[in-house]
Amino acid sequence: MSDKSSVAALRSGKSSAGKSKGGKSAPGGGAGSGATTWENVKAVAVTIAIFLFIRTFLLEAYRIPSGSMIPTLLIGDWLFVNKLAYGPHVPFTNINLPGYDDPERGDVIVFVSPNQIDQPEDPTPTLVKRLVAVAGDTVWMRDGLLHVNGMPQRQSAEAQKNPRGDGGFSHPLFQWQKAYEVRGTRAGDPPASPTLDDWGPLVVPPNMLFMLGDNRYDSKDGRYWGLVPRENVRGRPVFVYYSYRADESVRPLPFLTDIRWGRIGTIIR
Repeated sequence: MSDKSSVAALRSGKSSAGKSKGGKSAPGGGAGSGATTWENVKAVAVTIAIFLFIRTFLLEAYRIPSGSMIPTLLIGDWLFVNKLAYGPHVPFTNINLPGYDDPERGDVIVFVSPNQIDQPEDPTPTLVKRLVAVAGDTVWMRDGLLHVNGMPQRQSAEAQKNPRGDGGFSHPLFQWQKAYEVRGTRAGDPPASPTLDDWGPLVVPPNMLFMLGDNRYDSKDGRYWGLVPRENVRGRPVFVYYSYRADESVRPLPFLTDIRWGRIGTIIR
């Protein structure tokens, strides 16, 4: 029998089997269609569940919208954030699951901001900054140089290239520091009015963290909104998986035409 005849015979047999006497479809003829639809629904549901599990407990993407962490992170960088490291947060609860690591000084961290009273439209945004002091640390800044437990913490050569702003700038939001100031240390007494370049010494209380941006004169950070509760930590950025010149490109569709290829794969430190 030829291939063409075989196909014709198979079609004829399927047609005959699917018909009852009188030419009507056999009972249960629509069951296969219903089962296929249900299988498709289950496949989609499982895919969504896996995606949500990974996003909630393991890995999430994060976009850099500002220049507060230049040169470590640039506007238009997209990061993968390890949420398992410090313990994933269970959505819609106050529960944080255990992680395999603790935040350490120098880590770049993604976290939920303390309440920012000056921006009621978005008072608790998710931010990324550098952890500069942990619970029990005494921290201060003089002439723009950060000190932690008496040791000066100079920034990298690249970070020191960031433009310097008005180090004498003060703001009413800085007044939260008064509750944590200490006197009689070798750093001297805290200034009467804290500024960007001169504040502290402060002692970081238990279960709290102090964050600063690497771009010190263009960063709304812990100097403004205060200490970050440990439970607000959401993860540790791992690497840049995509980057484009979102802030300075003059090309149309810069997310396609002005990609920073050299940034892709950059490990975040």
